[in-house]
Amino acid sequence: MGVPSMPELLIILAIVVLLFGAKKIPDLAKGIGKGIKSFKNEMREDEVVAEKPVDEKIEKQEETVSAKKVEETKEA
Repeated sequence: MGVPSMPELLIILAIVVLLFGAKKIPDLAKGIGKGIKSFKNEMREDEVVAEKPVDEKIEKQEETVSAKKVEETKEA
């Protein structure tokens, strides 16, 4: 299987237009573009979080745990 030729691509395009209608295609493309942009942003955020040293993450977890313990003692 190779790359589809021009007549095959035109047939596929015609089927898509028949299924979704000419007015829906721009909306579908816009939705796909937003999804891709959102995915890229999330990947960047994950990279930034992954770049932080592990020690900082552990310290933040310890602070959260100690803050919860303080709240529990105040409630009791």
